[in-house]
Amino acid sequence: MSKLKNKIAIVTGGASGIGKETVKALAEKKVKVAIADNNEKAGKLLEKELLEKGAEVMFIFVDVANEESVEKMVNDTVRKYGQLDIIVNNAGVGIMTTTHEMSFEEYNRVISINLHGVFFGCKHAIRQMLNTAGCGCIINTSSILGFVGQPGAFAYNASKGAVNTLTKSLALEYAEKNIRVNAVNPGYVESGMVNREALGDFYDTLVSRHPIGRLGKPEEIAHAIMFLIENEFVTGLNLIVDGGYTIQ
Repeated sequence: MSKLKNKIAIVTGGASGIGKETVKALAEKKVKVAIADNNEKAGKLLEKELLEKGAEVMFIFVDVANEESVEKMVNDTVRKYGQLDIIVNNAGVGIMTTTHEMSFEEYNRVISINLHGVFFGCKHAIRQMLNTAGCGCIINTSSILGFVGQPGAFAYNASKGAVNTLTKSLALEYAEKNIRVNAVNPGYVESGMVNREALGDFYDTLVSRHPIGRLGKPEEIAHAIMFLIENEFVTGLNLIVDGGYTIQ
């Protein structure tokens, strides 16, 4: 029997890509999962699919850049299931543009979702973990671009670098409270707009930067997230899952 059975989890950005595969992996372990996303159609479809398979899941609309929305997401989950054991702060966005042409609105959108959204998720999850569960597990989806630069991705680099350091800081701050905080740092994953059709010739360039010879799959990153959730001796880790991108 899974030691995660009947644990309560939230996955932001849970309706697609890495988030969707993480929701499915948690549900397979009999975790009760809140699928949190701003795409109601995709979230409801996933909710229906998993409910029909006997999973205990629910969809919650969330705008992670809005603290009140994140607080409501956490409170609604606790109201439904009684407590919160796990949160995967996975929602994110990227904008590719030259920095001198980037508007503040574009920059602020990336920072608000990728960094502020993680802060809001951690803050309100920790409050509930301290009050109800007495322990907890936080996973932040970061990126290898939190470690290495990428031309045209200044705001994304900045947001993910901050998430990596935030993760270490929170891990130290809450270790004595038995709340573990880790991050997964994927390489380029074939999901959403990262595919041959969308990227054209640049797709082959991306593939060439991964020594393993291909891009990652969302389920492979979900497997890494599950490792961080299940291994109770790991905290403060930024786990790189990148097909060798950063070892060159």
